[in-house]
Amino acid sequence: MTAKEVFELRKQGLKEEAYEAARSLYATDKSPYTSLAMFWTAVDILRSRIDEDRLDEAEKILLALERMFPNVPDKDGWVKDAFDKCQKLLDKGNKRQHLKENGPEHLQTGIWGEELAAAYLREKGYVILERDWHSKHRDIDIIAQDGETTVFVEVKTRHSRDFGEPTDAIDYRKRENLRHAIQHYLNYRNITTYRFDVITIIGSIDGMNPEIEHIENFCILEPYNRRTWHRR
Repeated sequence: MTAKEVFELRKQGLKEEAYEAARSLYATDKSPYTSLAMFWTAVDILRSRIDEDRLDEAEKILLALERMFPNVPDKDGWVKDAFDKCQKLLDKGNKRQHLKENGPEHLQTGIWGEELAAAYLREKGYVILERDWHSKHRDIDIIAQDGETTVFVEVKTRHSRDFGEPTDAIDYRKRENLRHAIQHYLNYRNITTYRFDVITIIGSIDGMNPEIEHIENFCILEPYNRRTWHRR
């Protein structure tokens, strides 16, 4: 296995395989190109571990990145930028975990719902790109990749429908904030193919078999139309 082949695995989306191959190669070859392969595959896995709430593993990977960081070529500053982002992601993951365990009940429920929605999307073959992405005071719960399409996902979690449908909370102000946040991300990443989905969850943390509904192409320009429902 060569560093070039490691990058090819990464390009194919085989992150775990690329990471293991890079580790084996890096054990005997610490040349600049191999170091780059090791660094970028480790970044991929660290992001995945944070998304999966495997924070202890993510912490160990970050420490390994910190040790190897000075020896990784960084002509354009991308390596340092990626390392800084990994630190921020881990900090955010630790804060989310703290709120999940010690925060108010409504925050615990919301975090639980977002984790359930992310797991549901992964099961359907989506790749999670971002969790709780912020544009100033506006946020997007989940940003995922579905084939060639970038998908922005709003997650709404409720204990029951006693006070209406979860989507009722996506009011005019929320839609305005979502539109601005999505436009910011589209410009930032230069994305042209995208859609907006909503995942609603009815249930509680201690309950069994929560009801999940996935609404594709939820229109945030006008009230409730052009929706495709997928229920599990």
